[in-house]
Amino acid sequence: MGKRKSKVNPPPKKRMRMDKLDTVFCCPFCNHGNSVECHIDMKNSIGEASCRICLESFSTTATALTEPIDIYSEWIDECQRVNTVR
Repeated sequence: MGKRKSKVNPPPKKRMRMDKLDTVFCCPFCNHGNSVECHIDMKNSIGEASCRICLESFSTTATALTEPIDIYSEWIDECQRVNTVR
């Protein structure tokens, strides 16, 4: 006599791993690493990046899709725009 076949459940699916984006960055003014923190105030639609060392800050408008890297990138773009002499 043969054995009954056991019901084998398929292996569980692996969750897709999403790498998290940084929330602390290098300051463009004092060049300290991990000194710029970005905060998003969704109630007032304001995103702010500020350095703990040199106390420089930048604020911009924020939407529901805004991430801290977006605020930091806008700050860097604005610095480059101001420093470009035409």
